[in-house]
Amino acid sequence: MKLSKEEREAVVVHRLQKAKDTLHEAKGNIELAYWHTAANRLYYACYYAASALLIKNGYIAQTHSGVVGLLGMHFISKGIISKEMGKFYLKIFELRQTGDYSDWIAIESVDVQPFVEPAEKFIDTVEKLIS
Repeated sequence: MKLSKEEREAVVVHRLQKAKDTLHEAKGNIELAYWHTAANRLYYACYYAASALLIKNGYIAQTHSGVVGLLGMHFISKGIISKEMGKFYLKIFELRQTGDYSDWIAIESVDVQPFVEPAEKFIDTVEKLIS
């Protein structure tokens, strides 16, 4: 489905707000020591920001892996987003996959806490790129 410029802008604004709200949810889950949920929410906060950036620039991903690929192709490989942030996004994606789909893996504080600050930086970076 092709979006008009106004529709695309509305989706971008919505996804950025959703990224910030979801980051807030992640922090709340961290305070409650809900590590699986916190990992999921941290990933989705970054996913919403990444998808907003892609949509802003006319790219639509059909899958989560598609977001990873498009982000790498159009922003990381061109140096618009640092390779370090690209690696972070891939790691948080893998952590969410593990937490959501691996029955015998326990996610703990030490798995989640190191991702909070990079998630904040990722969302801030994306927001600046969109502005």
